[in-house]
Amino acid sequence: MLNIVLFGPPGAGKGTQSEKLIEKYNLTHLSTGDLFRKHLGEGTSLGKLAKQYMNEGKLVPDEVVIGMVEEKIKETSNSEGFIFDGFPRTVAQAEALDEMLSALGMEISGMIALDVPEEILKERIRERGKTSGRVDDQDEGKIATRIKVYLDETLPVASYYENQGKLTKIHGVGTIEDIFGDISNVIDQY
Repeated sequence: MLNIVLFGPPGAGKGTQSEKLIEKYNLTHLSTGDLFRKHLGEGTSLGKLAKQYMNEGKLVPDEVVIGMVEEKIKETSNSEGFIFDGFPRTVAQAEALDEMLSALGMEISGMIALDVPEEILKERIRERGKTSGRVDDQDEGKIATRIKVYLDETLPVASYYENQGKLTKIHGVGTIEDIFGDISNVIDQY
């Protein structure tokens, strides 16, 4: 079973590459954003718990997020594997994910990190903002903040997987097909 963490800063191309990887390898897309929307919309017990924290302006605790991820994995046990998108964002989440997967007899196959220079990230996000409708794709200050948060808070997750020998960095600049080919070459070695 392939379980891949696709990693990189905002604007690195994770969404574009995820779609192609899901199709090629028959993976289940596991996005915490989608899970939040599902649980909040359906009013599940995990959704209600998450909403309580969100209403107080607090981050949803890792155990609630992991609970949502675990439920999704159990619902789709016939999957060829999962592509984790936007998760884990912290080392604590990575550790909790590893523990949860281990309890299910699974593990992360590898982390593929898209490496893109900051100026190109900003350019891509601004370009995406012309069509995405996302306010945070159109505001220079918000773009800079998102990249800084990634560098300060999320980047250490790469070191966590590197220490396990599971990190591969891919140059994330070039054509979509060339980058996809590089990613596929890595996955085919798992």
